[in-house]
This record gives sequence, C-alpha cells and structure tokens, in this order.
Amino acid sequence: MRQIAFKARRPCRCQHIDSPGGRRYTQAMTNHLTIALAQINPTVGDLTGNVERIRAAAAEAAQAGADLVVYGELAISGYPPEDLVLKPAFQNAVEDAVAALAASTADGAPGLLVGAPWRSDGVLYNALLLLDAGEIAAVRFKHELPNYGVFDEKRVFAAGPLPGPIAFRGVRIGAMVCEDMWFPDVAECLDESGAEILCVINGSPFETDKLDDRLNYAVARITESDLPLIYVNLVGGQDELVFDGGSFVLGADRSLRAKAPSFVDEVLITEWRRTGDSWTCDAGPTAIGGDILLATYCAMVLGLRDYVNKNRFPGVLIGMSGGIDSALSAAVAADALGTDRVHCVMMPSPFTSQDSLDDAAECAGLLGVRLDTVSIEPAMDAFKTMLENQFQGQSADTTEENVQARSRGLTLMAISNKFGSMVLSTGNKSEMSVGYATLYGDMCGGYSVLKDVYKTTVYELSNWRNGEAAAIALTDALGPDGRVIPERIITKAPTAELKPDQTDQDTLPPYDELDDILHCLIEEDLALPDIAVRGHGTETVKRVWRMLDMAEYKRRQAPPGVKTTRRAFGRDRRYPITNRFRGDV
Repeated sequence: MRQIAFKARRPCRCQHIDSPGGRRYTQAMTNHLTIALAQINPTVGDLTGNVERIRAAAAEAAQAGADLVVYGELAISGYPPEDLVLKPAFQNAVEDAVAALAASTADGAPGLLVGAPWRSDGVLYNALLLLDAGEIAAVRFKHELPNYGVFDEKRVFAAGPLPGPIAFRGVRIGAMVCEDMWFPDVAECLDESGAEILCVINGSPFETDKLDDRLNYAVARITESDLPLIYVNLVGGQDELVFDGGSFVLGADRSLRAKAPSFVDEVLITEWRRTGDSWTCDAGPTAIGGDILLATYCAMVLGLRDYVNKNRFPGVLIGMSGGIDSALSAAVAADALGTDRVHCVMMPSPFTSQDSLDDAAECAGLLGVRLDTVSIEPAMDAFKTMLENQFQGQSADTTEENVQARSRGLTLMAISNKFGSMVLSTGNKSEMSVGYATLYGDMCGGYSVLKDVYKTTVYELSNWRNGEAAAIALTDALGPDGRVIPERIITKAPTAELKPDQTDQDTLPPYDELDDILHCLIEEDLALPDIAVRGHGTETVKRVWRMLDMAEYKRRQAPPGVKTTRRAFGRDRRYPITNRFRGDV
C-alpha cells in the first residue's frame, strides 16, 4: 500500500480565479445544500457526447432539488486525454463546450463542478470549473500532478498553485482534483483559508486494493482539517484503464454518510445542513461493496464493454480451445456484450482431444453463443509443404508447434477482416509474464480481458462465475445466469495441445508456485533471496526471473487489456528489452 506522504508545513499561498473578471461574490449564508455526486462514463475526445451526459445528470439532479452537481476529473474531455490534449484545436473545442455548458446553468439551474483541460495565460492545466448562473464562476487548477504508473500528467499539464476555496451560494467549498487529496498541502491550504466542505473530483482507475487507499487518504485529510469530504470518481473503461466509480461522502467525524455503487453510472443525492460553524451530511444511500472477485470480474466486463462499444466494433471473435482461459474470456464477453455479439471458433488440429472438442461445445452451449469449427490441419499441411526444402534435415521442435498457433491466429484475423468483429485475445498474466505464448498466434487480437489476471485467479474467477454469488451480484450482466463453464474445463490439466500428451507443467512450474514468484517479481520487486525464503527453490526463482525478462519483447507486441492490479504490463511496468541483469549477481 502506498504510504501517506506528509510534506513540511509552509505558509499558505492560495490563488484562485473567480468569475471571468476575477470578481468576488459576497453571498448570504445558507444553512441547507443539496449536492449531487454524478459519476458518469465519459469518452475521451467525445466532447458533444460528454456534455450530453453531464446535462442528463444535471437534469436528473435538478429534479431532486440539487443546488450543485459534482462530476469527475476531466469529465468534459474524458480521462486520460494523453497527447490529444496538446492539440490547440482540441483545446479550443473544449473551451467552446464549456462555454455552452455554462450558459445552461442560468435561470435557477443547479451549479456544475466539472473537470476540464483549461488554458490560462497560454499555460495548460488540469482544471476544476464551477459553472453557475450562466457563466464560469470559478476556476481551480490541479496542484499535485501524478507522474508514476499509468499517469504522466507532467508531460501535458502544468502544476497549478495552491488553491483557495470556491464561494458557492453562501458556502465555501474546498475543491481539489484527484491527486491533491493524496498529500496534505492542498487540503491544509483550503482549511486555513476558510473552506467548509472538502470536495475532490477524481479519475481514479480500479486496482484490486485501491478502495482502502482512497478511504485512508480521505480520512487523513479529514483528520487534519476537521472538515467533511465529498469524493466523486469517474466510471467506465478507457483503453486499458477501468474507472470504478464508488463515489462517497465522509463526515467530519470520518463516518461514511453515503456511497454510490461501483462500475455503474449513478447520480447520488446528498443533503447537507449547517450546524453552528460546521456542515453535516444526512445519512444517505450506502452501496455495499463486493468481494475482490466480484470487483475484478466487473472491471473486466466494463473494460471490455466500453472498449468494444466506444470503438464501435460490432462484437468479438474468440478462439475457443476447450481450455479455461478461452472459456472465461467468452463468459466475460457474453456478460459484457450479450450472447449475440460473441462468436467463438474451435480450430482443431490432429493433437486436439475429443475432450477439448466436447468441452468447447458445452461451454458455448451454456453461454448461448455461436460456435463454428474450422480445422487448421490443411494449413499445417500447406506450411509443411511450403517449408519442406528450408527445413530439410531438421528435427521437429517448437517451430511446428508455433505454426499451429499462427495458423489459428491467421484464421481468426481472416474472419475478423471479413465480418468486422474484434479478435479477443485469451492469454493470461502468468503466460504473458514468462513468454508462454506465440507471437502472431495466440497473441493475435485487439484486446485481452485476462492480460492482468494470473492463472490462479482465472480458476478462482471461473468458479465464482459459476456460483450463486455471481447471479446475485452481476445485475447488469447480459449473459446467462448460473453455470457457464463446464466443470471439466476447470479441473483438467491445462494444455496447449500442440503435441501429444502436452501439459503446461511440462514447461512451467505449477501455477500456484509460478504466480507467487511472479507476484514477488512484478508487484513487489523482491530480490531473489527474499523470494526464495517464501519456500521456492533458488533455481526455480532464477529460471522464472530469466523467462520474465526474456519475454519483454513479446509483451511489447501484445494487445492492450484490462488493468486490474497495481502493476500491469505496459505503462505500469516499463522494462528494457535489451537487459542482461538477472538478479543473481
């Protein structure tokens, strides 16, 4: 868990921009405020669509009597906009969209607290804007810019000064942007300059243990300031990131006053009352958090659904092998998109067992998805003939195995090209870690839902999806309830079936051992001796380390996929391909 960082206390240097002319408003004190927490699902670059979502949430909040509607970080542009935000044409379009949205707040409409990229004196900031009474009433800039993991905001934004509170209808709101809550300076400055309620807008992506972090930092800021806190997060998938919502309110006594559900759009109405010099939030709806398997599965479903829909693919195409990875991928796809948008293809070779054929058919039947069969044996024979002179005198080895995998990849890509569905890769994090995958073969695809899921978790998720808990919890799933993965798929030994009697454990350590070693190497960056003392043989640890580093060149060519852990492959973990350090020196 990330450590809470406390900086040296320094004099408050709050700066702010209130209204276009820098005017200050003297407002009568109010004793009641209705604040709506609007966790919406924006799409990066879809300014028109994002403004429509903001307006729809504002209309819903207005019907409930809201005075103020709070949205997530960069809700206007979508988050993260990456280098798109550097285009002057995009910056101009954002400003036009904000001006139009501000005009809609006239005539007694609720005020809107929204995030947007914003230029000031020729400098670009990650900003928070108060739109009220038909104008841009206040602007604040993000002070703490994250520059780690998937975040590189210092690349595109300038850091803003420490902000002062925003005066809104008789209340001084201490507004912050995401990372500003993770350090004490901004909240301290807001407290010292008279803030009465802290309010944080966020673009905080899902990770399996992140909810505790958010609550811990929120509690730390409340403890330091004795002020209640509003936390509003985005929801939805953006490339590899999934924003899980879960917006909440904590009272000045650190009690949970209201919480929105995770992974769904929601407008949460909260009622606030002044008692003496303090504000309290009435107890409101508090969504119950699910277990980690539910959260991980929901992240996979939402990530795939938004990737496919936002990029306008008609559906997905899956190579169904009769193994657990393709079965779970198909289940996620059916839940995300509906069974009519999932097309599975079984591509048997001479080494494919009857059990695999039967298991693939049963799984497709349980899911209610289309399953076609295309034999790759003619392709294998064609390649054997084509390469006969080149391979003369050479013994068969993994080359011939990879030809099979690549024949399947070519088959899927041909069907994808013809009909438009996106190929969904089915490789898991364990396999991608050690290179147990074939470039241009089973690594083919436009997206992967298992990219950040270890093999042991694949088994756990499969058992969970088959159980009663899934039917109760997956309220927005489009696939069937109940058992969708045949028991034999879960219990049989995993195999690529590229040669007779092959199993994964011919090449790899048992997955429970492999995954623990990989977690130590990837998520924890432990040294070899520290991993060995957990009960792993030193030579096994060395071998896994070597496989992990040697497979970096493959991972650079892998499709994107849902991030679920603190260190997913890609921008979370950037290792050199050319690298001779192996940890045993």
